[in-house]
Amino acid sequence: MSEKATLNTPSLPPFPGRVGGVLFDIDETLVDLVQAMRDAMVFAGTHLLPDCTSAQWDNFAALYMADPNDYYDRYVMGEFTFGQQRGLRARAVFEQLGFTVFDAAAELRWISDFEEAQPRYIRAFNDVVPLLDALDAAGIPYGAVTNNVHDYQRAKLDHAGLQRIGMLVGIDTVKAAKPRPEIFLEGCRQLGTAPSETLYVGDNFLIDGVGSVKAGLHGVWLNRENKAMPAVPADDTACAQAVRIISSLAQMGELAGLSNPPRACDARLSK
Repeated sequence: MSEKATLNTPSLPPFPGRVGGVLFDIDETLVDLVQAMRDAMVFAGTHLLPDCTSAQWDNFAALYMADPNDYYDRYVMGEFTFGQQRGLRARAVFEQLGFTVFDAAAELRWISDFEEAQPRYIRAFNDVVPLLDALDAAGIPYGAVTNNVHDYQRAKLDHAGLQRIGMLVGIDTVKAAKPRPEIFLEGCRQLGTAPSETLYVGDNFLIDGVGSVKAGLHGVWLNRENKAMPAVPADDTACAQAVRIISSLAQMGELAGLSNPPRACDARLSK
């Protein structure tokens, strides 16, 4: 299953029945984490790479976000602390770039400087607030289910101006991470909605889309960058076919049958 996702997006039939609630992923769904992390990397790394150009920092950030050693996923599984995975990912990039003086002291400073800077750059995508306004107008409750710890993600939502998202489930809430069903079901429980009437929206097709469908919710893949659909295990084919695909949160109005849908807009923030 490797066709372009856009093949499934020309028509978005409304949700079959009443939408009781909507649950969201946070990073790259509600919050532009990639840009925030890139900007924080510049802050944390300029003293080490003073001659790095903007394009080179873009490359640095792309290498970091690719995380080929799966340090973040291994943190989620309990192998590292959050700070350790951040330092390990930075170390891997510096090594790939041939920078040899990223020692233990430099790594500790990197982690500290990065943590100091990132909150300043956290912003919500431009299509978030219009959708939340439309859901409020329709009386549809919403919340977030995330693969990070509650308090860290709570602060991130607050920095992004999304204090109105009051319900938040983190991996420490139920000691489980997506795509395990427990974390999705806890979101439904806290929201007060049945899984069968709950939409889950996220930017990862397998973890968010297929994972939520397997838990009994209705998965929605937010594919902002028109990425190719990833390969799907044979056992998950039926669930994958049930995932709806959108390129902007503005399309959620059509899916949810909102009478006052959010207007379409450029999701990325103007710089």
